[in-house]
Amino acid sequence: MRAFVLPHAGADLPQLADVPPPAIADDELLVRVQAVGVGIHDSYFLPANATYPYPIGIEAAGIIEGVGPLVSAHHRGDRVAFVSSMQPKGGTWAELVAVRADSLIVAIPATMGFVEAAALPVAGNTALRALQALGPAQGSLFIAGGSGAIGTLAVQLAVRQGWEVAASASDTNHDYLRSLGAELAVDYRDPSWSARVLEWMPAGVDAAIAVPPSTSTGSLGVVRDGGHLISISGDRLASERGVTVQVVPHTGDVRDELGRLMADVAAGAVRVEIEQVLSFEDAGSALAKVSTRHARGKIVLQLDPTSGH
Repeated sequence: MRAFVLPHAGADLPQLADVPPPAIADDELLVRVQAVGVGIHDSYFLPANATYPYPIGIEAAGIIEGVGPLVSAHHRGDRVAFVSSMQPKGGTWAELVAVRADSLIVAIPATMGFVEAAALPVAGNTALRALQALGPAQGSLFIAGGSGAIGTLAVQLAVRQGWEVAASASDTNHDYLRSLGAELAVDYRDPSWSARVLEWMPAGVDAAIAVPPSTSTGSLGVVRDGGHLISISGDRLASERGVTVQVVPHTGDVRDELGRLMADVAAGAVRVEIEQVLSFEDAGSALAKVSTRHARGKIVLQLDPTSGH
């Protein structure tokens, strides 16, 4: 099968190669990948016991072709979107992938194509976990990095939950943020962006979600005393003024919520932004683009051009 692999431990760039398809264990599924969601972590989320050449990738959408004898919740022919990371047999940038049955696997709604489905597992899972950690809507929320894949969903989900939302992005994306429901859009490159947020909420926002790296410190500065800050990227900083500072939790099960989110996207109630759909052969360009952290929404690789957007 074709796969984008790291040829050896320590390799910098993935290469397109022909490699044997993975054999599945009793508790695994074999999925034929139709589309791949591209993320910044795809080429370096690697298990310590990886077997090389190692297919990279974390999320995808496809059709189940094989089911291990211990698997009862999934069946051949099911259309699924999934997250599969840190698996020794390899990741999702491949025509076939072995997926543990206890991974985050969600059925794709009948009216949703594989490209759209592949854009949702990681971003949706992360946005849902961040908002779950904040608890019920309690007023105002600032989202740093509102126009990326995670931010696009977080803005919409927060508005639907009842938060008043402000978000940051480059000025070219401000109309986009407002179209998602943000009341205030600020330019993160403007030195006075925090002053604009504090003009909007003079006592500070009740909570903040900092998506890109190195945005947590600035976000903390616009949170009110006793508020709450969630760092998506894992920025580490000390609490101050009684603010709860927390890295987005990776425990807990949000697959039911993710399933409902996919249904809402399929129904047109929530927007998923796909900046670009590229062929599998253009994977290197896709990885370079997401590495800039300036993509609006998601970049997706399409293995089968007939699988639809």
